[in-house]
Amino acid sequence: MTGIPTRRLGALSVSAQGLGCMGMSRDAYGAADDAQSIATIHRALDLGVSLLDTSDVYGDGHNEELIGRALKAGRREQAVVATKFGFANRPDEPPRIRGDASYVRQACEASLRRLGIDRIDLYYLHRVDRSVPIEETVGAMAELVEAGKVGHLGLSEASARTIRRAHAEHPIAALESEWSLWTRDLEAEIAPVCRELGIGIVPFSPLGRGFLTGRYTSLDSLGEGDMRRGQPRFADGNLERNLAVVTALDALAAEKGVTAGQLALAWVQHRGEDVVPIPGTRREKYLTENLGALAVELSVDELAAIDAVAPAGAVAGTRYDKGHLGLIDE
Repeated sequence: MTGIPTRRLGALSVSAQGLGCMGMSRDAYGAADDAQSIATIHRALDLGVSLLDTSDVYGDGHNEELIGRALKAGRREQAVVATKFGFANRPDEPPRIRGDASYVRQACEASLRRLGIDRIDLYYLHRVDRSVPIEETVGAMAELVEAGKVGHLGLSEASARTIRRAHAEHPIAALESEWSLWTRDLEAEIAPVCRELGIGIVPFSPLGRGFLTGRYTSLDSLGEGDMRRGQPRFADGNLERNLAVVTALDALAAEKGVTAGQLALAWVQHRGEDVVPIPGTRREKYLTENLGALAVELSVDELAAIDAVAPAGAVAGTRYDKGHLGLIDE
């Protein structure tokens, strides 16, 4: 199957839906299963998914190594590899961001080595280092493009002001930020700036960290070590309020003959032709379900009905705890 449509992130052509690989590593959503994850990556490539999203911080490098293993034996040309840098802390240390030029070069070399490739197709700054001018960080990233080690540049969770400054230093192909029915922060200012500058948008967690699928109805639904156990939207009180949104969404999905997750993902896909969501999964079953959202057409009335049951600001709780919210560029 190669019928998945393509979309553009700046000058880069990718599948209209990518695959987020973070959850394939042990520090995200519980224990890892490398064999299962590699099989899912191979299935995604077979189905026409080209964009694989990872980061050097996922599993402390494990995630990049996993993708490197999955791309061996002739698979490299099927994939657009996107990875990120910026978190310089080690496991169990407080988050620390670095965007200085020397670290940019160091991080890139380490990622290339783990991935087992000679060029990163899309290289993101994972979080903005506010102690370093963005021009220095992006300037160093641009040198990697000139050296042939990176194809295109991206930012993650950057403010509109930072995006403008970065793009003036070197063209930015994509902004990766959270965007879903329960996180709509970028709609007012950031998305319009991206569109003005021709920057594609890559929504991560387009299914609300899986919550919008309706599969998680209590903390007991989450395994030990699952990072969501510590997130405010899954906390007591907030969880129950947020389930009401999912219940209403599920009712609309049933009328449409699709799952709640497919409806929520289709809503993101309908945000624009410059939007490429990267739902994450390590299971082929959910990969297939997510790709089914590409075929879901939503009318103006249906989009209005979705907005009515899941309006901006309806979700209880912040998307991160206070410490991680402090790392987001404003």
